[in-house]
Amino acid sequence: MICDTPQVTASRHQRPSLLAFALVAALTAGCTNSTDSSTPPLGILTLPSNARLTTDRFSGNLAVGGRANHTFTVTTGTQPINVTLTAAGPPPTVALGFGVGTLGTDGVCTPFPNSSVVAAAATRPQLAGTIDAGTFCLTVYDAGNQTGPVDYAFVVLHY
Repeated sequence: MICDTPQVTASRHQRPSLLAFALVAALTAGCTNSTDSSTPPLGILTLPSNARLTTDRFSGNLAVGGRANHTFTVTTGTQPINVTLTAAGPPPTVALGFGVGTLGTDGVCTPFPNSSVVAAAATRPQLAGTIDAGTFCLTVYDAGNQTGPVDYAFVVLHY
């Protein structure tokens, strides 16, 4: 099966960083682009010669109507980033909203344009793209379908 993954580019004018994300729909989670052998399947990071892969793991418990923020630091700019909601529940099929952005002085994580998604837990990244060096945040929130508290876990891969 050949699937097309939409590419969405967002540019931030508040800071000189550029963030580009490919939003991965649940229907394309198992797909690769077999027409372009030079591009690795979505979700596979290739190691730049001058960078070290960093794995950040975040978890928590999200109340109905709640929001949580987690910060991480990217040390090598203009490199790949993958964000995967690896577990959520109960129920295990619950979809959460999440995105990558900047943390304001008020403690609010504001996702970059086109860098958030509502998705259930999966084994492949639901967000992937490139990100510049700096301190960023992952925000996770009730997308409106929770009936009780939900435990969640994320893996953020970056350089």
